[in-house]
Amino acid sequence: MKGYLNLFDFSQKINYKTEILAGLTVAMTMMPESLSFAILAGLPPLVGLYAAFIMGLITAVFGGRPGLISGGAGATVIVLIALMQSHGIEYVFAAVALAGIVQILVGVFRFGKFIRLVPQPVMYGFVNGLAVIIFMSQLQQFQTVSNGEVTWLSGTPLLIMAGLVLLTIAIIIILPKFTKAVPPSLVAIIIVFAVVLGFDIDTKTVRDIASVAGGFPPFHIPQVPLTLATLQIIFPYALIMAGVGLTEGLLTLNLVDELTATRGNSNRECIAQGTANIANGFFFGMGGCPMIAQTLVNLSAGARARLSGVIASLTILLIILFGAPVIELVPMAALTGVMIMVAFGTFEWASFRIINKMPKHDIFVGILVAAITIYLHNLALAVLVGVIISALVFAWESAKRIRAQKSVDEHGVKHYKIYGPLFFGSVTAFNEKFEIEKDPQEVVIDFSESRVADMSGIEALSKITGRYQQAGKKVHLKHLSPDCRKLLSNAQDVIEVNILEDPTYPVSI
Repeated sequence: MKGYLNLFDFSQKINYKTEILAGLTVAMTMMPESLSFAILAGLPPLVGLYAAFIMGLITAVFGGRPGLISGGAGATVIVLIALMQSHGIEYVFAAVALAGIVQILVGVFRFGKFIRLVPQPVMYGFVNGLAVIIFMSQLQQFQTVSNGEVTWLSGTPLLIMAGLVLLTIAIIIILPKFTKAVPPSLVAIIIVFAVVLGFDIDTKTVRDIASVAGGFPPFHIPQVPLTLATLQIIFPYALIMAGVGLTEGLLTLNLVDELTATRGNSNRECIAQGTANIANGFFFGMGGCPMIAQTLVNLSAGARARLSGVIASLTILLIILFGAPVIELVPMAALTGVMIMVAFGTFEWASFRIINKMPKHDIFVGILVAAITIYLHNLALAVLVGVIISALVFAWESAKRIRAQKSVDEHGVKHYKIYGPLFFGSVTAFNEKFEIEKDPQEVVIDFSESRVADMSGIEALSKITGRYQQAGKKVHLKHLSPDCRKLLSNAQDVIEVNILEDPTYPVSI
């Protein structure tokens, strides 16, 4: 409970001005994205803003680390589009709440630590692909819809939009050279807003996306039948949503860990995400997860505590309740410029500098993960494919490392000294090392430079000893762990082990 009582990290020095300004900036960039994805899914626009408020507040207070920003993310809502189209919004709310329960269970059983198994090339591909998605999603602001037909801006509207975007980018780049007292993104939004109002420039604003006015999120029990049939409908969507949300969230947590040189709590983040999604399901929200783009906006503004996330979520609520008339006038060009700079900041440019030093299979994995992220917008699938390929490559490379040094001592005993891990991938190569028919009556297999890693390795040892026994020859297995000797009970009559030199490592099965 100690970690939860210290909600605002009072043990560390907090720059309140920086945290408040960063929170305001995050709120400005989060609203259009949450609105856009809600509309994309066919949900009421306010459902997206409610999700941004609920997710942001709960995870900011109870989440796995300061600085992480959560909201109504596109990665999770995209999963629910098909459910919305087939069964309607009530089933969506039920699926969001169920996804929250799954996420809490992942945190309670401490499965969040498995995110550490994601290799660095997968992280590079994931982050680079996400940067491209963030950038490409901003291009739709250069489009207009007329009579149901989407067309690109041209002429004066295009020049105005491009000019304001470039002005925003220029302010974000240049301002830090003079002062870092205020977040450059917030200053850019305010200046571009003032320019548009002062010169009465006709350009796309937040109002053109949707209205942001409304009331406090209402309590609402999803109106779905409490039957097994309902569970069969919503469970697949809930499970995928939970997986996508946790994958993006824990990868974002890892990214923040690297940027801030601190360590977050992945299991606590899982529980906070789950709690927030359950609240979404009962308070008219579309659910969500940590948002990399807004998190990077928050960090680039200098925020390092939980306060900025709380300010961002409360700002969104105040805008819904009171500030909609003003916020709806904010030019989309300013928000587009901010998000373009976030995309450039998200991209791992260092991956290009070290690409000639990376193994070819790592390069392939990074490119594949980026491609899946960009073209399928399925972050969980991209990471899963990357991890599987990396694991298979590792198994293949490890399997090739197993070898045997053969020698015959003065007593005519043949020794096989095994090098490299013995596991499912190296069993075939291991079996090929032995010349049972040609070997003398007594053989020693030495595992001082090898490790038996899994049940496949144990089974290989059992078969080898059995084949020697059938040939009427005696085999000694040296330097095996106690766990391995116990599992080889069917061959105990031919095992002779030097207890003094036995390692104490366990065998994983």
